[in-house]
Amino acid sequence: MEVLFKSVKELVALAESSSKPISEIMIEQEMLLSRRTREEIIAQMDNNLTVMEEAVEKGLQGVQSTSGLTGGDAVLIQKYMASGKSLSGDLILDAVSKAVATNEVNAAMGTICATPTAGAAGIVPGTLFAVKNKLNPTRDQMLNYLFTTGAFGFVVANNASISGAAGGCQAETGSAASMAAAAIVEMAGGTPQQSAEAFSIVMKNMLGLVCDPVAGLVEVPCVKRNAMGAAKALVGADMALAGVVSRIPTDEVIDAMHRIGQSMPSALRETAKGGLATTPTGKALEAKIFGGTKENSDHIPSS
Repeated sequence: MEVLFKSVKELVALAESSSKPISEIMIEQEMLLSRRTREEIIAQMDNNLTVMEEAVEKGLQGVQSTSGLTGGDAVLIQKYMASGKSLSGDLILDAVSKAVATNEVNAAMGTICATPTAGAAGIVPGTLFAVKNKLNPTRDQMLNYLFTTGAFGFVVANNASISGAAGGCQAETGSAASMAAAAIVEMAGGTPQQSAEAFSIVMKNMLGLVCDPVAGLVEVPCVKRNAMGAAKALVGADMALAGVVSRIPTDEVIDAMHRIGQSMPSALRETAKGGLATTPTGKALEAKIFGGTKENSDHIPSS
């Protein structure tokens, strides 16, 4: 496969040597891989952005999943923000609420854009549409945000995993939060290396996160993990912009995530046979949703 970069080190070096942002390097990479024009690639990403925006808006109006496990939390968070009593700040809570909104739409069988998976689909748009209110980006800058997340996601997908079944939730929400942190840095005017630092800072704090969906559904604890992933993405971006660096290089952090995922028992990798899924309440919820028929729940896809 002919590519411009395979690692974050190569990505950053290419961006620095060409004086181009990471988003532009990713567009060029996609042109090379897909043999499509810049216009075609940007048009597709623009459509993805529209899907994300519509999902956030729908979730903020209030949705409920068929199972009844999730729904309405995005609305609650927005109401709490409006009360003026929040402790963590409106920017973080806005990102959290919009991440939750997206995943609640997913749980309610609505249309979302997997970034990088359906189970982790709230973090990138949640942070994007929250930061939008702070930085006032153009539409093109918002598209660049998504291309930057894609650049880091490309490296993870090709050198480790973005699958909960293969690497646990660290591979899904961990990757998404780290990708979002890198994109926030670029949108805020940071350097390519600072984007890499932000990715590393966040990913290091998601290592070992298991995938244990209650009843095998992408709801509990998935929705709230997207919320916390959005918060970590913003904090990680701020740390990198402040000049904080990761002592472990980004590619080594990604490799560590991959090795940790491989060493996880299968019970903690999306099978719903461990962790929160096998707590007394988790099992009771599974029985309530599926009528206690284990064979039915075994065929419910979780991402």
